[in-house]
Amino acid sequence: MKILLVGSGGREHALAWKMSQSTLCDHLYAAPGNPGVAQHAECVQIAAEDVDAVVAFAKDNQVDLVVIGPEDPLSMGMADAVREAGIHCFGPSAAGARIEGDKAYAKNLMRAAAVPTAEARIFNDFQAAKDYVLSREHGVAVKAAGLAKGKGVVVCPEPYQAVQPLEKMMNEKVFGAAGNTVVIEEILTGQEATVLAFCDGKNIYTMEPIQDHKPIGDGDTGPNTGGMGAYSPVPIVDAKTMSFVEREILVPIVDAMRRDFGRYEGILYAGLMFTSAGPKVIEFNCRFGDPECQPLMMRLKSDLVETMLAVAEHRLDTATLEWDPRPAVCVVMSSGGYPDKYVKGHEITGIEQADALADVKVFHAGTAMQDGKLVNTGGRVLGVTALGETIAAAQKRAYEAVEKIHWKDCYFRKDIAGKAIQ
Repeated sequence: MKILLVGSGGREHALAWKMSQSTLCDHLYAAPGNPGVAQHAECVQIAAEDVDAVVAFAKDNQVDLVVIGPEDPLSMGMADAVREAGIHCFGPSAAGARIEGDKAYAKNLMRAAAVPTAEARIFNDFQAAKDYVLSREHGVAVKAAGLAKGKGVVVCPEPYQAVQPLEKMMNEKVFGAAGNTVVIEEILTGQEATVLAFCDGKNIYTMEPIQDHKPIGDGDTGPNTGGMGAYSPVPIVDAKTMSFVEREILVPIVDAMRRDFGRYEGILYAGLMFTSAGPKVIEFNCRFGDPECQPLMMRLKSDLVETMLAVAEHRLDTATLEWDPRPAVCVVMSSGGYPDKYVKGHEITGIEQADALADVKVFHAGTAMQDGKLVNTGGRVLGVTALGETIAAAQKRAYEAVEKIHWKDCYFRKDIAGKAIQ
């Protein structure tokens, strides 16, 4: 098969690495890819959001399967356009991508399907939103309803603290149109974890649970980011809990989407808070998480392309997933200053030495080649991922690899997977 992978982040490097191992993969293209993806695929200079160019390339090069990594092209309808061209596609339609791209829509869908989630109010008027938060006795979580690169959520322990993020989202438009509508939720307490599932519109197949670390600072302090690290499996999510998540969360929401618009195909990502009252949904995403994808791909022993094709051909019930029993830990190395301003163009060294360690893989995210040197070009730059016999062993190996990699002002959290070890 000829396969085209769309995207350029750490998630796409992990997918390219895994897909290139498939016996079904004869040739892998990536649009646009990155220096890490280029180790496994032929990169073509097409922007991930250029729907027409992606479809044209797929047709001209007789691509058999298009795999769409990021949420933006999915929300723009790239999967619909690929399928209309008669090409198999892995990723939901634009209607399906609303589950991530419109948090107000997702919240209303969860209410209709009786999916456990935080109590919430939806606003598109700043003054009404401000009056509401100031009338509350307890803190709230403020969420931009649209796509905001994982940064559109602000947790405010005191109600008055919500006024500033509301002003930034709704009046100052720091997230553009994504902040025109906001969702204001009660604050859920507990530990977070994520369950991802393959979906073909009728069947779902859950993957191993995983825990992400969103805040920039150790101990979950500071502003939210796109994710500073992740590990799998998650000790707090046992078989009984997974059964509950499938039965009470994933199946009802897939059924609700089918009633609303038809088949949901691709990845369904459920971000969950494990509260004293049981698991509740924080958010749904329409694609693999980043950095959640990296540990999952390290642990997946089955043929990824085979499963993606089963989804595209609506026969997911024939698929079987096998997992490495060893835990995996991913530590994200970022540019100093992220998630705010940071300097690009610093030379990165030491990746080869880190990659040479047993059971370690360094996944590229915000990197590029400039004048023959590898440099940082994004906020989150690398996802250093390792397997180990225990979570503690995987963590130790990941940080051993991190210590071999250097560039000016690089930053990483030092406590990834610490909750699981405790």
